[in-house]
Amino acid sequence: MIRTLFWRIIALFFVVVAFIGVIVPGLPTTEFLLLAVWASANGWPRLHNWLLKHPRFGPLIEQWQTHRIIPRRAKWIAFISMFISTVFLVSSAAPLLVKCTAPLIMAIVLIWLIRRPETPQTPLM
Repeated sequence: MIRTLFWRIIALFFVVVAFIGVIVPGLPTTEFLLLAVWASANGWPRLHNWLLKHPRFGPLIEQWQTHRIIPRRAKWIAFISMFISTVFLVSSAAPLLVKCTAPLIMAIVLIWLIRRPETPQTPLM
């Protein structure tokens, strides 16, 4: 019971953060949805199935789970969001440590993201 409640709280947290990411530039959506799918698979089958069958996010989740691919459109959206966030952050009154660290983390995530395949890999014969 406590284990199930734990996974449900974690899954719900990731879903909420993902949907906030739809609105807030720089806050990733797909990554948090993938975490929500993972957490819900451990304790909330109904949410897990809803996420997998969601008309907008389901196909992206399925592509990641089966082929570990991220479509080019999703990569571009992530890049543009991170770029806009960096511009706002650097021009804000945030502490210098935040102004340096956040763009560095976004750049690392972007490098990882770019390196993911966009289409399923076909095995060489």
